[in-house]
Amino acid sequence: MANYIIATSSTSDLTRDWLDEHGVPFIPYTYTIGDDLYEDDCREESRAAVYAGMRKGDLLKTSMINEVVYCDFFRKLLETGKDVIFLDMSQKMSVSYKNALSAAEQVQAEFPKQTLYLMDTLCISGGLGMLVQNMVSRMEAGMSFDDVIEWGEANKLKIAHRFTVDDLDYLKAGGRVSNASALVGSILNIKPVLYVPDRGTLDVAKKIRGRKNALKYITDCVLNDLRKVDCTGAEIHILHADCLGDAELVSSAIRSEFPKIGKIEITSLGVVIGAHCGPGLLTIFYFCGGRTPE
Repeated sequence: MANYIIATSSTSDLTRDWLDEHGVPFIPYTYTIGDDLYEDDCREESRAAVYAGMRKGDLLKTSMINEVVYCDFFRKLLETGKDVIFLDMSQKMSVSYKNALSAAEQVQAEFPKQTLYLMDTLCISGGLGMLVQNMVSRMEAGMSFDDVIEWGEANKLKIAHRFTVDDLDYLKAGGRVSNASALVGSILNIKPVLYVPDRGTLDVAKKIRGRKNALKYITDCVLNDLRKVDCTGAEIHILHADCLGDAELVSSAIRSEFPKIGKIEITSLGVVIGAHCGPGLLTIFYFCGGRTPE
C-alpha cells in the first residue's frame, strides 16, 4: 500500500465507481436547482437526472468551495499520517483554487512532518480525470511520491481537451460570449468548438455552422493529433452531457481511422462543467504531442 494519498475534486468528472474502486478521496463541488442545494457526487445517475432537468428548463448555479471546507478535507487526509497530492481543475478556471491554496498552507502548518502538494494541473473535466487516473496507476505500481509528482508535472500539458457546445445561451450566462454574439450565433446555428491551451483556460478554437459540422471538425482535430504520435493502445475519454448518440458517432469515427487504438471510454459529463455549458456539450480527452487549437 502506498505511503501517500492522491485526492481530487468532483470536477475531475471521474465516475463514482472508479473513485471508490481505487480509494481516491474527492471533495465535492455544490450546485443549486431552485432553492435546493446538492453535492456533486460523481454518480452517473445524478448526472443523467441533472441534464434531463436542464432539458426541461431547470437552471443550475454552481458554487466555489470555501477555505473552511478545504481545511476540513485536507486535515482529514493528513490525519492518516500520509503525504497528500491534491489535483483540482486549472486555477485559471476556478476561484476555488485560491481557497484551496490558502487552506493548504494553513493545514500544512499543523502537520509539519508531512507534505501536502497542490498541483496546478492546467486541466479541467475529463482531462483532469485522465491526469488523476494516470498518477494513481503509477502510485499503485509503486512509484514514489516525488516521482509521481514529477511525472504529473511533466505530462499534464500533453493531455488534449476538445469541446463542442450545442447551446450558446449557457456560455452567454457564464460571460464567455456576449448577448449579441449569442443571438447572432443562435440565428446562424453557430456551434463553437473550444479547447484548453497550455495556460489552462477555456478558449474558442473555431466557430462552426451546424452541429453535424462541429462534430466532424472536432473529430478531425482529434484524428490529426493522433496521426502525430504512436497511438497504439492509447486511451480516449469522451464525456457527454445528454448526447450519447453523438459520443458514439465520434467514437466510431476514431476507431475506424485507428483500429489499434486502446479503450475509448464514454461517460456522462460532470455536473459543474455541464452547468456552465449546457446539455449537448461533448468533450474529448487524450494524450497528444502538445495542445493546439486545431
